Amino acid sequence: MTSKNFTPESRLRKWLCRNLRGLTTRFTHTNKSIAMTRQRPLCVILDNGHGCGTPGKRSPVWQAGVQLMEYEFNRAVVNRAMSGLDKAGIKCSRLVPEAEDISVSMRIVRANRLVSAANKDGFQCVLVSVHAIASPVAKRPGTGFEVLTSKGRTRSDDLAEMFYSQAESTYLKNFRMRRDLADGDSDKETNAVSILPKTHCPAVLTENLFMDNEKDCMLLLSGFGRDMIAEMHVEAIRDYARKYAGYVS
Repeated sequence: MTSKNFTPESRLRKWLCRNLRGLTTRFTHTNKSIAMTRQRPLCVILDNGHGCGTPGKRSPVWQAGVQLMEYEFNRAVVNRAMSGLDKAGIKCSRLVPEAEDISVSMRIVRANRLVSAANKDGFQCVLVSVHAIASPVAKRPGTGFEVLTSKGRTRSDDLAEMFYSQAESTYLKNFRMRRDLADGDSDKETNAVSILPKTHCPAVLTENLFMDNEKDCMLLLSGFGRDMIAEMHVEAIRDYARKYAGYVS
């Protein structure tokens, strides 16, 4: 005789309860996994480095009577890059609208406020700081392009690699690609440039040729050079957005 507690109906109810609970748990975990891996759209923070009064950030006066002021070059490239990103449908913000120099500590505060606001609106951020570079030894000017990131392995390293790849596909391939391959990737890692480690998002600093090298500087002064460098920035950012932000254009 079958006990009342072990009828076929009771066994079926227990089996259904046990397995439905497991199915519900798996379904819940699957939904959480999908939510965690969903790619948020990208917001790019563009930093045009230095200001009109920053000491020393300028080229020599060349024989043709022309001189590059770094703050002006940085802003010219950022203006073009913002226009290109807007056409590409990628949200962007300018970190420093002023012509005057804004301290690095204030830039970091501004950047992190932008990151926080963008995150609340459902965006993820990257910061790109645009510069030209000068040689530490004036009598031996350097040449070429390089990208700085903070120390350690982060998405900043991936963005830097995308910049190198895009730079090599442009006229910049005629200049030296300045790489530090000691840790297996191309970027030069440093925490001395505090906007890189202290910004709450992936951050890179591009050094776009040497303003104290006449050949480099003539390209930086030209409309062609500025257009090309800005487009290279846009294309590298688009590559990053495709990989990490669900960008499909």
